[in-house]
Amino acid sequence: MIFFKAKTSWSNAEFIIIKLCMASAYILIGSYFHDFFKDFYVPLLILFGITTIWFIILWLKKMTNRA
Repeated sequence: MIFFKAKTSWSNAEFIIIKLCMASAYILIGSYFHDFFKDFYVPLLILFGITTIWFIILWLKKMTNRA
């Protein structure tokens, strides 16, 4: 599929969004096994949701600008 072969250029600032998204997911997964982060479930879920949506919007904009 051409969809998976498409290449885009990303700035370092735009990578911060995906890094925050992945980091919040890793902490959520890790917090399932440890009680240290149990008080932060809601803020981490909110952070994960916002950064995921933000990343997808940026990615779709780059894909549509390329076409």
